[in-house]
Amino acid sequence: MSSYSKKILKKLAEKPAIALESLKNEENPKDSYALARSLKNLVEAGFAEIHSSGRESYAKLTKAGKDKINTLKLTSPEALVSANWDGLWRIILLDLPESRKAERESLRYLLKKAGFVCLKNSAWISPYPFEHLFTNIKKDLKFTTEMMIITTANIDDETKKFLFTTFGK
Repeated sequence: MSSYSKKILKKLAEKPAIALESLKNEENPKDSYALARSLKNLVEAGFAEIHSSGRESYAKLTKAGKDKINTLKLTSPEALVSANWDGLWRIILLDLPESRKAERESLRYLLKKAGFVCLKNSAWISPYPFEHLFTNIKKDLKFTTEMMIITTANIDDETKKFLFTTFGK
């Protein structure tokens, strides 16, 4: 994603809709083409949409655009938690009964968004240091044995090969 696209997404995240004119860079008019092209790419990718009202056109984020902004925040250098690998693996084991299916599906969604990969039915693993998020979820939902969070550096060699391939490490 180009730096122009990221700038547009960040600006669109500030307000419900932004006039297209306000996206132009007055300091550098040569950027107009790059901005227009980036906005067109964002619309084609489903991250933004254009609406016209009378004489003016507005851009706004779509649901996919909001998700993309959140992903950019998580992976940016300014993120609260570094997405760089510290040599530890985070393993989360889930064991929620069928009666709590909605919670189980929500947790699976969050695990995927945080970069966890499902190894076996209810075992999730990630090299990214986001286990504190799930520690808080565990407390908030009062899970005692339904969710287990393990952080380890010790994994057998065959599993390491598989994980390094999976996570591109």
